Amino acid sequence: MAEVLFYHLEVRPLESVLPQLLEKTLERGWRAVVETGSRDRAEALDAMLWIYRDDSFLPHGLGGEETDAHQPILLTDDPAANPNEAVVRFFVDRAVPQSADGYKRIVYMFSGHDPDAVAEARNAWRTLRNGNEVTYWQQEADGRWVKKA
Repeated sequence: MAEVLFYHLEVRPLESVLPQLLEKTLERGWRAVVETGSRDRAEALDAMLWIYRDDSFLPHGLGGEETDAHQPILLTDDPAANPNEAVVRFFVDRAVPQSADGYKRIVYMFSGHDPDAVAEARNAWRTLRNGNEVTYWQQEADGRWVKKA
């Protein structure tokens, strides 16, 4: 049984939330794959992760390179890619999880400002709640996360 976390972004954007969650993933000794909705978006997140904070470094790579298997964090738009044998898979920017098979944890982040993304999240909730431990987290006005379900 995988742990599936739904993160409903409303206050803080993905670019400020994702690095913190990736840092926590690495602190636990886990590898991660971040699946995006497009190659362009994966490239934009790759650039952002190099400069998101002056005093931090998140080792990562963009999928499709010879070094993919060695990356602690791999960014990709390929739904089947897991060459770094990650135990955590993040879904961002309209990439939608269909299954949690093969992962310890799935983190699905979606924008509350996009009605289509909210509808996709509801469908994913219905699909993934069977056989997985599913939780829903929503941002408060101050940016803190509160478990709602």
